[in-house]
Amino acid sequence: MSGRLLAPVALVVALLVIASSSLFVVGEDEFAIRTRFGQVQQADYAPGLHGCWPFERIERIDRRVLAQRLQGEPFLDAAQQALSVDIDLSWRVRDPTQYRRAGERASAEAAVAGQLAEALRARLKAAYAQLTLPQILDAPRGGVSDDLLAQLAPLAASLGVEVVDARVKRIDPTDQVADAIYARMQEAYAAQARELRAAGTAAADRIRAQADRTIADIVAAGQRDAQRLRGEGDAQAAAIYARAYGANPEFAAFYRSLQAYRNALGREGDVLVIQPDGEFYKYLHSPARR
Repeated sequence: MSGRLLAPVALVVALLVIASSSLFVVGEDEFAIRTRFGQVQQADYAPGLHGCWPFERIERIDRRVLAQRLQGEPFLDAAQQALSVDIDLSWRVRDPTQYRRAGERASAEAAVAGQLAEALRARLKAAYAQLTLPQILDAPRGGVSDDLLAQLAPLAASLGVEVVDARVKRIDPTDQVADAIYARMQEAYAAQARELRAAGTAAADRIRAQADRTIADIVAAGQRDAQRLRGEGDAQAAAIYARAYGANPEFAAFYRSLQAYRNALGREGDVLVIQPDGEFYKYLHSPARR
């Protein structure tokens, strides 16, 4: 390459280097802060192409919603029961300059997240200390109320961020508390079972007594009806016998004698001592001897 071409090429390369270090693009999902020797010069760039001096630095900050999970945080309820709580906290940057200042000695995201998490823990512990476990479980978002989030607003503003949401994702009792809860549940269910068993036994006794009374009433009514029917039958039989005996007295005497023979002589092993020519045997004699 000749010396006449080298100079223009070098100039073009230098211009390109200067342009590349003097131009930057700001995306829709980020903030851009222009600093000069560590001092903020501008932080309100709109999305698009912008320029700066080559010796200036561009710092980029995520403007999307950032989230973190605080796992296994120890809390105590009103009954001093230890709980292990998982909390989700989300926030986003509103003032990039203030946000950058909050993390000057460390990562801004880690510093801001740590301060927000500590403030949320302190306020949530104070709220849990006034509630029982059932009340905590029934509370919306696990007890992270709008008032509690409003208490975080001044701190968030001082850090250049806005708290978007915070909610409890899981609440677990410790092993010791869980064992105590299970023991109380077992005792409660056992007491309920005893009450149901006693109520069932009492109901069974009442049903059995009622059944016995019903059976006794039915048997008594049956016996009463049977005696009445037997009496009516005996009366009807007596009337029939009376009419039959009145119509033929001789046959009636003969029939009664036969019944007497059957009752007296019909059982095996019985011995009857009587005169053969007595009145009892008159129907056993031949007609010629009557």
